[in-house]
Amino acid sequence: MKVTEHLRAAKSTLFSIEILPPLKGKSIQSIYDSIDPLMEFKPSFVDVTYHREEYVYKKREGGYLEKVSIRKRPGTVGICAAIMNRYHVDAVPHIICGGFTKEETESALIDLHFLGVDNVLLLRGDAIKAEPAFVPDPAGHAYALDLVKQVMDMNRAKYLHEDVIDMAPTNFCLGVAGYPEKHFEAPNPLADLRALKAKVDAGADFIVTQMFFDNSKYFAFVERCREAGINVPIIPGIKILTGKKQLVTLPKIFHIDLPQDLYEAAEKCKTDAEVREVGIEWAIQQSKELVKANVPCLHFYTMGVSEATRRVASEVF
Repeated sequence: MKVTEHLRAAKSTLFSIEILPPLKGKSIQSIYDSIDPLMEFKPSFVDVTYHREEYVYKKREGGYLEKVSIRKRPGTVGICAAIMNRYHVDAVPHIICGGFTKEETESALIDLHFLGVDNVLLLRGDAIKAEPAFVPDPAGHAYALDLVKQVMDMNRAKYLHEDVIDMAPTNFCLGVAGYPEKHFEAPNPLADLRALKAKVDAGADFIVTQMFFDNSKYFAFVERCREAGINVPIIPGIKILTGKKQLVTLPKIFHIDLPQDLYEAAEKCKTDAEVREVGIEWAIQQSKELVKANVPCLHFYTMGVSEATRRVASEVF
């Protein structure tokens, strides 16, 4: 079932989550352990992130360094199949530009289509640690807009090799990312909004926002989108503050602001357990305000840990 169909059929705000594939060597049980406690809230869909290759340099005989590509997490396609089989809930795989050729992207989408996956979330992806800025695969895509165009082509039965005839069209529902506080590489909010509108005009069906901790920024973002003619559903992304280290890492990694009240309350805490209590209470109040505003869905970035999300959901749903 498509995300947009879930949203149209809903009589109230929906609940959904995003999970991380486990590190290589971990079993699928680690994913089940993170999802099981949240199933009582009946998530409409589960996002599964996609992680590109990273590089390590290995010293070889003679003293030279060899650049070796590694993937630290298992493939998202198989994880989506496992989730759908176990929980009978829709899985939404992330499809990213970085580290993938157009051919590899098409192959992944064909596999997902065969598995009955109806939705994809299309993202450019981040730069790897070994590079100062995002570098696309020479045979891949540079922007999420390019991914939207490729998936829309496949929805029209147009594949990369035009000499292949009688190709069946896919029927994916397309999600893209939106940034209430502006994508950090965008020169200004207007340019960022125009890039988002280009993705929607090209065929994106819904938007999931980057995490934010100040609801006023989400509401202002939605208003700007509507004024710009972006009328698809905009799903707010929620992250629960769970440790003191995140006061530094979240703004640095995700380029977001922490409200002063939240920062000061967490800064006074002596332990991560105390910070987690502050974060849970903040997320409860934040979520209740969003539900009161009739947002289409609350999408929780669980980071593979379910307890904090379970406690918030138990107070909201």
